[in-house]
Amino acid sequence: MLEIEVKAPAPDLAAVEARLQAMHADGPHEEVQVDTYFAHPARDFGVTDEALRLRRQKDRTILTYKGPKIDKKTKTREEIEVDVPDADAMALILTKVGFGVAMEVRKVRREYLLPDAVVCLDRVAGLGDYVEVEYRTQDLEKGRERVAEIMTSLGLHGNERRSYLELLLLK
Repeated sequence: MLEIEVKAPAPDLAAVEARLQAMHADGPHEEVQVDTYFAHPARDFGVTDEALRLRRQKDRTILTYKGPKIDKKTKTREEIEVDVPDADAMALILTKVGFGVAMEVRKVRREYLLPDAVVCLDRVAGLGDYVEVEYRTQDLEKGRERVAEIMTSLGLHGNERRSYLELLLLK
């Protein structure tokens, strides 16, 4: 399964939220997410375009591997996730086997659900406001088209392919 994602800066999250409500999107579901990114002990994820992230949110922790982007138009990549029952123990295991903490990214996410996609309104500490549209499919072209359609409906322009981690590292 591929996650096709497009992200764009959002100068007016309230306007995007109003459009989502007019589209009868389910939400918002709001939560604080703290993402700890890990550096591999033997290869540079910045060069290989991979990521290993431990996400803490409410009562859930998720370990995610993100493979290299496979599409030049979107942030499409392989993504493998697993729930972790103990965030601190998982972080300790990763550091014990040689992974280092690269950076922590904090955000408040307001999530809206459409019948076939997820729209996230993110307020990222140190970066500002962004909107992400995510669509999961096996069909890359169909996914691109649907994500572009949603972005247009929301009045959003642009396509930031860099992750929040990459953008923060550039600051």
